[in-house]
Amino acid sequence: MARIVLTDVQVLINTSTDISSYVSSVTLNSTVNEVQTTAMGNTAITRVGGLVDSSVTLEFFQDFATSALESVIYPLVGTVTTMKIKPTSSANSSTNPQYSFSALVTEWSPISGAVGELSTASATWPISGTITKTTA
Repeated sequence: MARIVLTDVQVLINTSTDISSYVSSVTLNSTVNEVQTTAMGNTAITRVGGLVDSSVTLEFFQDFATSALESVIYPLVGTVTTMKIKPTSSANSSTNPQYSFSALVTEWSPISGAVGELSTASATWPISGTITKTTA
């Protein structure tokens, strides 16, 4: 069984802006709502999958320089933007799939940290629509 150590995750936002060098952690999460279908006469609960609810969580190293992270994320707050994430910056393949989706930028904390700490930011954004997995 192959294992992968994440050292080169690629994160693109707003179609093609590469913010990978500012990202220290990324989690792409999907859950399916559980819908009960139990009818009279059943002796156990039955269920089917309902709507998918997905989100992306990112941990960032903050940078206020011109054309750096803050200038990319701050204008997107309150909007839906396209994102692409894959395990490495190499070409898409079955072992390096790209996940494409639209995220609603619902939160942004431009300043976070204590005295002597690295300036970081974290955000969890809901995904609007489906996630597309591309392997070629």
